[in-house]
Amino acid sequence: MNEPAMKETVSSKALTAEELKLAQLIVSSLHLKMQPAEIDPSAPLYGEGMGLDSIDILEVALSISKAYGVKLRSDDDLNRKIFSSLRSLNEHIQQHRVK
Repeated sequence: MNEPAMKETVSSKALTAEELKLAQLIVSSLHLKMQPAEIDPSAPLYGEGMGLDSIDILEVALSISKAYGVKLRSDDDLNRKIFSSLRSLNEHIQQHRVK
């Protein structure tokens, strides 16, 4: 099976390689008691879903800055969209990364 066909068959809950790497970063930086592959990439990160709070989001933003060189500012109007899910956060990182 060629690669584009494989991408079409991936379920919306399956993590891409980049999403899994980001999930590993989140789990390790927050010392979560779960496996990175258990994170639903479309579930909300903040509040319901993963249940992260504002302090957790700040920790994640710092880890992302160190790992990817992407600056996530607390006063950015797009934060609600950026942090709406692992998938949306990963898309933002991939578009803006410098590392």
